[in-house]
Amino acid sequence: MSTSKLRLPRISLGSLSPAKGSQHKQKRVGRGQGSGYGQTAGRGMNGQKSRSGAGIKPGFEGGQTPITKLFPKKGFVNQNDKTWAPVNLDRIQHWIDQGRLTSSPEKPITARELFLSGCIHDVHDGVKILGDGAQFFHSKIYITPSRASKSAIKAIEALGGQVVCKYYNPLALRDCVKGRTDRTEAAPTRRQDIMWYNNYRNRGYLSPELLRSLGDLPFVEDRWRSLAGQLSKWRKQDFDRPKKKTSS
Repeated sequence: MSTSKLRLPRISLGSLSPAKGSQHKQKRVGRGQGSGYGQTAGRGMNGQKSRSGAGIKPGFEGGQTPITKLFPKKGFVNQNDKTWAPVNLDRIQHWIDQGRLTSSPEKPITARELFLSGCIHDVHDGVKILGDGAQFFHSKIYITPSRASKSAIKAIEALGGQVVCKYYNPLALRDCVKGRTDRTEAAPTRRQDIMWYNNYRNRGYLSPELLRSLGDLPFVEDRWRSLAGQLSKWRKQDFDRPKKKTSS
């Protein structure tokens, strides 16, 4: 018979079937010895692993002292520790001389400019300005890092510049690097951070003295003044409350 006269079966929903070996029957255990998985249901003889309930946790060594307890421990992990990206003043000056960094009251230097220009390679938990190489620094800059050393603040302000240390949580720091401005930046919540950024000696952005000295500079945000005002009211609330009279 020629191939032209062969009649292939008509394909329909009634003639479709799964491929051979693609489906298997469910393994049913504990349903008698005739199934092959009765009596112990495939768990073998009685023992620790054959019991239902709590299993064996990772690191369990049958009851003997595990190796994790035999080794001595030293030190601890500080959950509040910060890793700063250090930047020296001479490096900033070198980047300015090359034209890779610019600063103005309308657009101060932030972690975004330092990262995109290659001045730093990782922002970590924030940028800290250090005073090394201050003798080579001769530019008037406006910069808003997370931290700044006392020598760096003195060198920058001696040339008419301004340093404002600003708090960044991980999300706010990522938004700063990405240039995203549609979300409200987080404010410090830990008491230690609140008091640090409220101190004028640290040039914290919540310091009323610093905000008064900045005046109407374009990069000063209204949110900074609002947070500083709320913090001042919170610190003075104990003095505003009427004192209770004590009975003699």
